[in-house]
Amino acid sequence: MQRHIETWHSPHLHKPMEIVTYGYYGFPLLLFPTAAADFLEYERFYVIDAMRDAINGGKVKVFSINSINREAWLNSNMHAHDMGVRQSQYNQYITEEVVPYIWHSCNGRHGIITAGASLGAFHCANQLFRRPDLFAGMVAMSGSFDIKGYYGGYYYDDNIYFNNPVDYVPNLEGMNLDMLRHKRDIFLVTGQGAYENPDASRRMSGILHAKGIPHELSLWGHEWPHDWPTWRAMMRYFINERF
Repeated sequence: MQRHIETWHSPHLHKPMEIVTYGYYGFPLLLFPTAAADFLEYERFYVIDAMRDAINGGKVKVFSINSINREAWLNSNMHAHDMGVRQSQYNQYITEEVVPYIWHSCNGRHGIITAGASLGAFHCANQLFRRPDLFAGMVAMSGSFDIKGYYGGYYYDDNIYFNNPVDYVPNLEGMNLDMLRHKRDIFLVTGQGAYENPDASRRMSGILHAKGIPHELSLWGHEWPHDWPTWRAMMRYFINERF
C-alpha cells in the first residue's frame, strides 16, 4: 500500500501538523482521530488495513490528520471560550490548509468525504455541516454532536454555537442548507453495545430529518460496543458497499 507522511508548520494553529496519505487514486476520504489520538491512530488500530482492498484497488485515497482535542475540548484547565477559539483555528487549518493539500494530491477539486469515530465523529460532522461546499458526505461513527457535553455547558459564545451541530444545524438556511439537501452520502452510524450512545445519533438524525437533509441512520446491534472492532467493521462496510 502506498503510504506518505508530510508535515508543515500550520499558520493557523502555530505548530507543526502531520498528515498521512494512503493510496494513489480514488475519492478522497479525510479521517479525524478519536479523543486525544494522533494522525496514525487509524493505522495502529487496523482501520486502514480494513480498507486495504479499496485503497489498493484505487477506489479511495485516504488522508488522516492530527486533532487539537488536547488543546481544546479535552483540556480541563482551559476556559470554554479558549476551547472554542482553538476549534475555530482548527476549522481554518482544515479548510485553508488540509483541503487544498488533498485537492492537490488528487489533482482536482473533488468533494471530500469525512469520517471519524467517537470525538472524531463530531469533527467529521462539524466540518461537513459548516462547509458543504468543500465536503461531499460523511461516515460519523459512534459520535456525540453536542460539544457542550465535553466541557460541562457552563459557557456559551459564537465559537461554541457555530461548532455545535445540535445548535446551529436547526437554524441553517440559504445556500448551505440547499447544498446539504443535495448530498447523498451522509451516514450516522452507531452500535448499541457497551459504552455506545445511540441516542446521540438519533438526536442528530432527527435534526437532519426536520431540515430535509437526506441521510441514513444506521443502528448496529447490541453486540457492537464503542471500540475498534466495531469501527473497523463499519469502515470496511461503508467504503466497500456504500461508496
